[in-house]
Amino acid sequence: MQEYLERIAMCVARGKVYKSAPYPPDMKDQDGADEIAADALKNGVQPTVLLEGCMLGMDKIGKEFSENRAAVTNLVISAAAMNAVLKHIKPFLESGEVKRKGKFVIGTVSGDLHDIGKNLVSMIITGGGFEVIDLGVDVPTSKFLGALAQHPGCFVGLSALLTITMPNMEKSVRAIKEAYPDTKVLVGGAPITRDFCTRIGADFSSPNPHEAVEYLNGNVA
Repeated sequence: MQEYLERIAMCVARGKVYKSAPYPPDMKDQDGADEIAADALKNGVQPTVLLEGCMLGMDKIGKEFSENRAAVTNLVISAAAMNAVLKHIKPFLESGEVKRKGKFVIGTVSGDLHDIGKNLVSMIITGGGFEVIDLGVDVPTSKFLGALAQHPGCFVGLSALLTITMPNMEKSVRAIKEAYPDTKVLVGGAPITRDFCTRIGADFSSPNPHEAVEYLNGNVA
């Protein structure tokens, strides 16, 4: 089992999706995350082992990204490798046999159509072992509140790239805290500072997604 865990972790961290994938060049013609996951389940390896491998791999690439040793493209390719594994264990996740750490609702606030940052955060947090409910872009406060009602006890993340949509973020955060005061609210985006995060009543903000995972892990019930 340990061998499969380490191989999955390496494929996810390096972005080796499947055997015929040309990237990374030094792993040419080697099995990728897709083949390894299928073989592992065929040989009786528990799906939790594969999920742990994904988490380790995404943690590694997340740290490298936060230290400027990896680019956005590396994150995207690693996410593709992770998704190749999740495809195989999806039935176990849906049945409840494999437990997630928690749920994370995320969306770009009303008036803002940018989603690259939101998508990167979603990738890293999914790889961190959480179920991500992505509400998309231009999300009104009512939609955030509806998702929180549907997923009690979840975390929530709000993204904004435009300074003109920061007031919408503040409105949504204050409404969420009023309706669900115990909900941990994370905010992010290019113009978002920790001072702004504190001022609007949010709980956490960071310029890199890896720190968001660390925060979530520290607040799992």
